[in-house]
Amino acid sequence: MLSVSGLKAGYGNLPVIHDVSFEISKGETLVLIGRNGVGKTTLLKALMGIITPTEGHVQVNGADLTALPPNKHAHAGVAYVPQGRGIFGNLSVEENLKTGLRARRDGSTQIPEDILDRFPILKDRMRQKAGTFSGGQQQILALARALCGAPDILLLDEPSEGIQPSIVQDIGRLLKSINKELGITVLLVEQNLELASRAATRCLVMSKGQIAQSLSAADLKDEQKVFEALAT
Repeated sequence: MLSVSGLKAGYGNLPVIHDVSFEISKGETLVLIGRNGVGKTTLLKALMGIITPTEGHVQVNGADLTALPPNKHAHAGVAYVPQGRGIFGNLSVEENLKTGLRARRDGSTQIPEDILDRFPILKDRMRQKAGTFSGGQQQILALARALCGAPDILLLDEPSEGIQPSIVQDIGRLLKSINKELGITVLLVEQNLELASRAATRCLVMSKGQIAQSLSAADLKDEQKVFEALAT
């Protein structure tokens, strides 16, 4: 599904990630954890083509996307929900969802009914400006917009950031259903251990721009083990 080998990327002359290699199989939810500044967001941006790796390869379903721009990644089946959500506050909910349709490989211009059924809060507020939503509601909109593109793999950067606990629980349930019912593979960067352990099939720990070690989903429930892994 997703294969990353020897990846190196950064900003200008500043390298951030070094020799990152891992694979995600179809149907997995892989959680990536690590302290602030270790390169997690940079890695997601490199996987989405927002920044171009200087070395290594990114392959999705056997296709090499390493040097391609974000729209090519999207049309290859990769969706990205950035930290901060990235919704268009001056546009309506409906208009935001329609921007997600541009990534569809079947050319459909209709918001899928099953997406609206899965997110009833959006279905009831299609004309409302997205900027009037709470942070949690905006995160749900960002997830729904990504799903409108019918992706094979979903990259999520800190979806729990700044969101009340009840909405975080809703997001955990949504990720489970997205993964199991829609068959979408998920790469989740997350520091909320409750959400991470709820969603994960396995976990990678990042340190100093590299993958430092691997943890099981059960390991994420052991705070001492996670603390020790993050301290390496």
